[in-house]
Amino acid sequence: MVLNDFIHDIFSIQSEEDFRRLALLAFQYQYQHNLIYKKYVDLIGCSPSKVNDIYQIPFLPISFFKNHRIISGNQSPELIFGSSGTTGTRSFHYVLSANIYKSSLLKSFELTFGPAFQYAYVCLLPSYAERNDSSLVYMANELIQKSNHPLSGFYLHADDKALTNVLMELEKSQQPTILLGVTFALLQLASVSPMPLKSVRIVETGGMKGRGKEMVRQEVHEILKSAFSVDVVYSEYGMTELLSQAYMQADGLFHSPPWMRIICRETEDPFAWVEAGRTGGINVIDLANIYSCCFIETQDLGKTHSEGLFEVIGRFDHSDIRGCNLMVI
Repeated sequence: MVLNDFIHDIFSIQSEEDFRRLALLAFQYQYQHNLIYKKYVDLIGCSPSKVNDIYQIPFLPISFFKNHRIISGNQSPELIFGSSGTTGTRSFHYVLSANIYKSSLLKSFELTFGPAFQYAYVCLLPSYAERNDSSLVYMANELIQKSNHPLSGFYLHADDKALTNVLMELEKSQQPTILLGVTFALLQLASVSPMPLKSVRIVETGGMKGRGKEMVRQEVHEILKSAFSVDVVYSEYGMTELLSQAYMQADGLFHSPPWMRIICRETEDPFAWVEAGRTGGINVIDLANIYSCCFIETQDLGKTHSEGLFEVIGRFDHSDIRGCNLMVI
């Protein structure tokens, strides 16, 4: 397999057959070039020669990223992303190609929001200097760099008045804006500075995590919609171990980019699948992960729907609280 051709092809997927063909190519490549994944596939008794469908591909439990270098190939990583590690053990994603992450995050974003350059970005996240190993902060920094607006930047530590003034200035000029942030920071802003934001698209990235009572996403979105007089609040689904993101849109469902798929497994049997509309454990195929592992068994619970749509319901009991949302505690 020629990797440059593969990377070009994943961002040009037009059909389910394209996806299936590339996923099977990725599996064979990673079985040959990823030592940890090969050992896992062998230990569960899977014969690669008999894998002819994406539902036969083994998914690597996400916990392996905590204890192993999950790398496909022999290059040195250009980036190393780390989870927040609030439970004591961090996950690390060794990214051999920064360009493939930049392409994936930008294309994932633009499928939902259109050209990235048109927006100002007000990011309620730590700055890149504070958390340069966070994949979410890296993503936000890339979007800020794409922006043509001088007010784009990180504002997590700005005082309430300064942040409000920035948003009011952007709103007054009718500048299309992305307000991207961890949920507790967005809720704090909603509490102290409610204001109509007709030119702003709000994107939340996670839960309260000790900053207040836990709320379901629908409750959070209703508070934000009311405080800022917007019809839709978006959510981002991503994690340290993935190089692609899905976004929740007005229909309340996450939309996967064409090179990413969600398959739900039985909660009591990781090797059995549930049909669309039934709750199961979320498995992710992310073909942008060609240099690490494209096939990841997460600890999230969800449901799949047609045409790459899915919802996230919660977490398995006793599983670690996931990734980027915790980084500001």
